[in-house]
Amino acid sequence: MERDLDPQETAEWLESLEAVRRAAGDERAEFLLRRLATGTRPLNTVPTEREPAYPGDLELEERIAAYDRWNAAAMVTRGSVLGLGGHMATYASAAWLYEVGFNHFFHGADDQVYFQGHASPGVYARAFLEGRLSEAQLDLFRRETAGGLPSYPHPRAMPGFWQFPTVSMGLGPLNAVYQARFNRYLLNRGIKDTSRSHVWAFLGDGEMDEPEATAALTLAAREGLDNLTFVVNCNLQRLDGPVRGNTSVVQELESVFRGAGWHVVKALWGRDWDGLLGSDELVARLSAVPDGQFQTYAASTGAYIRQSLFAGLEAVAAPYSDDQLRAIVGGSRAGHEPRKVHAAYRAALDHRGAPTVVLVQTVKGWTLGAGVEARNANHQMKKLTQDEFAAMRDRLGLPVPDEALSGDLPPYLHPGPGSAEARYLAERRAALGGPIPRRTVSYAPLPPPAERPFQAAAKGGGRIATTMAFVRLVKELMKDPETGRRWVPIVPDEARTFGMESLFPTAKIYSPLGQRYDAVDRELLLAYKEAVDGQILIEGITEAGSMASFTAAASSYATHGEAMIPFYIFYSMFGWQRTGDQMWALADQLGRGFLVGATAGRTTMTGEGLQHADGHSQLLASANPACLAYDPAFGYEVAVIVREGLRRMYGPAGEDVFYYLTLYNEPLPQPAMPEGVEEGILRGLYRCSEGGGRAHLLASGTAIHWALEAQRLLKEEYGLGVDVWSVTSWSELRRDAMAADGVPYLQRAMADTQGPVIAVSDWMRAVPDQIHPWIGRPWTSLGTDGFGLSDTREAAREHFGVSPRAIADAVIKAVQ
Repeated sequence: MERDLDPQETAEWLESLEAVRRAAGDERAEFLLRRLATGTRPLNTVPTEREPAYPGDLELEERIAAYDRWNAAAMVTRGSVLGLGGHMATYASAAWLYEVGFNHFFHGADDQVYFQGHASPGVYARAFLEGRLSEAQLDLFRRETAGGLPSYPHPRAMPGFWQFPTVSMGLGPLNAVYQARFNRYLLNRGIKDTSRSHVWAFLGDGEMDEPEATAALTLAAREGLDNLTFVVNCNLQRLDGPVRGNTSVVQELESVFRGAGWHVVKALWGRDWDGLLGSDELVARLSAVPDGQFQTYAASTGAYIRQSLFAGLEAVAAPYSDDQLRAIVGGSRAGHEPRKVHAAYRAALDHRGAPTVVLVQTVKGWTLGAGVEARNANHQMKKLTQDEFAAMRDRLGLPVPDEALSGDLPPYLHPGPGSAEARYLAERRAALGGPIPRRTVSYAPLPPPAERPFQAAAKGGGRIATTMAFVRLVKELMKDPETGRRWVPIVPDEARTFGMESLFPTAKIYSPLGQRYDAVDRELLLAYKEAVDGQILIEGITEAGSMASFTAAASSYATHGEAMIPFYIFYSMFGWQRTGDQMWALADQLGRGFLVGATAGRTTMTGEGLQHADGHSQLLASANPACLAYDPAFGYEVAVIVREGLRRMYGPAGEDVFYYLTLYNEPLPQPAMPEGVEEGILRGLYRCSEGGGRAHLLASGTAIHWALEAQRLLKEEYGLGVDVWSVTSWSELRRDAMAADGVPYLQRAMADTQGPVIAVSDWMRAVPDQIHPWIGRPWTSLGTDGFGLSDTREAAREHFGVSPRAIADAVIKAVQ
């Protein structure tokens, strides 16, 4: 709660508001409150006279920024000779937003910075000036097969440089919120002191249209994440035109963020506006000027600006020439002045109790010349002419002789490793804890957990779903004295659906507020329990938020040097289909952990119907190179896969992979693990029931039980003996076969067999059909193609032709 600096004035305002309510009613009073809460005048939050002293050498920083602007434009232009393209205008508008951060705010040892993807050339240019990248590397921009630089932030492509992939717009702001929240989670659970960590997210105003960009704003405010700052570059342009041609994106975003409970800092106008903004009439007019018109002002003459903006306000504009009005209105923006940017950042970090958004106004393409600045097409402009580089040189005051611009390509510029600029760069970054961006992996491998939980799973017993088998296994693993506290269970609200309520009393649900209420079920053994140091992340009804939490936990080994073991359990239908883009970003970020698609398959969700019936997520998962996708049939298979996943991801090798396990919620018999099947489980195939070998039923997940029943029917009714094989991973069998130099594992495992193969699963036929090319004998696949439907499990399986009887019929046809 903020301290009331003037209680008497507060009382007077409250009395006035109460008078309005009595005279005009509640609706009028609420209207006034909403207007006050969500909008203010279009002025800088920190006026010039209140700006703190600038802590750096502005002359040096301006020269450094000029070099970075030049090299970013040169790198993209040189690459365009090969048709590679690139983006110049975004960084050109945001250069000072980054330079001020690099020089004075980004702490290398503690902070996480989400760089705007399209601004990557400027970040590379800065790293070149620091000596972290070479000229040769800049010349390989967008040429990764030659060992060059990726077009956008990509940790998998540059694992020692980038921390976060951000160019899939909207995911950066969402992940930044949950990263800041996960930092607090680590602190509150005593895993690591992250009290000095700050998360910065640099975003475009057009990017804020993505629903993910604003999806978690209320979470950030609700949990008081004052370790988080959004910097929205309001250059008023998206990819093809103005962001809000007929309205104002700054005013809109201010309303959105204030309404969500964020602290808002506006940095809109440069110092040259100070003589104009004393006019209340002009300020009122500015609040009504739409973005499309401001974009026009940035590319217009002073005469046009005088006639358009200052009509009726001649006295305000009178002291200024047309050229001065052109310079002020057309280009004087706070985002192009380091003092303004510094003041805004300082105001953001000094605010406590809530996250802050800094809304900074700039001109897109600033300093790149009249042909680029504020033009609708500038996002697609991939190069400058040598004449445009000459004009840029003159504008930035760079030491480039005319003969250096006489060829086809602009040169790169560096003041020299011993120059004042280079020394300043090194000193500033050393004072702030080292370079940024930088990704380091310094965690200690985790010891393997005790064998007892896995041994218990191997014994089998009872009729339970594999979902429950997984939860029981993890519950035991969370008791491990060495690694138990590092598990991070993540679930979007339906923990009880997945049988996880048994974790509530012991692991507890994370909340930075603790539990301020008496739970309605507090008398029950498995009561809902929240705690500041709670281990479970129950995210509410948000798969996107759950994936963002998973990503933060899955990459903690790199961002914090603390290996955490997240598992995110969800309705499988609401995973890859809904948040698949985030799962690719997870792979880009080299995340590790277990994605658990529960209630998987087209027919296991009895009665739920089309929107809950997943018959294809295994196919989508198979396309991700970092994902190991398994469809286990039995509890012991789950245990073997989890143990191997822990070894591969958290053991000495520390592989950059993650697992996707699909589990079913149908209670079915869980047998004991046969001898010698571990390799087959992990490689993707083993024979689980011999029956004569006339044909071979390959089944995964819940379909193994239909295959076993079909095996019984065929023996009893037709005297036909068939073998049943458990396929734990169709995609791993395919990957092995594609990569094999000799005989693939699939063919070696079935080398001593003959007869046709019938593949069956609760997935569409394309999932088992992945291995068809390596079977080399008559092949039939049965699956659940089409849309899901509401009915009993038995009726649904009859409908799709995967019931035991349908499988038996397919075998009979195959052996005839």
